Amino acid sequence: MKPFVFKQCTNILRSAQRRAGTIRELLHGIKEVSDASVFHHTYKYFLKGHILEYTNDFAQWVGESLEEHTLAEHLSNVDPYDFNKTTALREKIVWVIDDYLAHFPAPRPAMKGNEFYFNESVTIVFPTGIVAHNLAEFLQALKYVDNSSLYYHFYEGRIHGILGPDDFSLWLKEELGETELSEKLIHIDPFMYDMEGMRRLIVQMVEQKVQKDMETL
Repeated sequence: MKPFVFKQCTNILRSAQRRAGTIRELLHGIKEVSDASVFHHTYKYFLKGHILEYTNDFAQWVGESLEEHTLAEHLSNVDPYDFNKTTALREKIVWVIDDYLAHFPAPRPAMKGNEFYFNESVTIVFPTGIVAHNLAEFLQALKYVDNSSLYYHFYEGRIHGILGPDDFSLWLKEELGETELSEKLIHIDPFMYDMEGMRRLIVQMVEQKVQKDMETL
């Protein structure tokens, strides 16, 4: 059996040398920036510790800076995990904005200083030194690892496997034979919780299984 080796990540941010002050400028930017920039503003949203009212940077800016909450809601409904390529995700976001502008007036421009700045980020991954050989050790580690570790294994883990199971679910199933617990984690909706809420939920699920196993001994 292979142990679970916890890793964590840090992002090195760099500017994409582009900004937007209006919804049309945002739209043109989304069409033209790199895949890395689109990835940064969507998949990596959860690592930034934002409130859960929105689910990507584009929606957050439209809702907070343009005060166009209906469009922000439509953008938040775009689930990046529904797409196996960033180009397809980009096309969906563009379609949502295009469709909105076809039916409603363009929102007012952002106030000076509240423009949207397109960025990219490079993810650096490194080991934490924490290793789990069984479910009990896995549970203890989940309680204390850094949020970036949780993000890397649960959120980006789904992308590592080309939108397959996250790293936790995969290890639980393939190495421990915990198929039922693995399926529970797979079916968690990542948009329903912030990072600490996600940690508490996963810990609760694993803890229940550990307690159940102890009761049957």
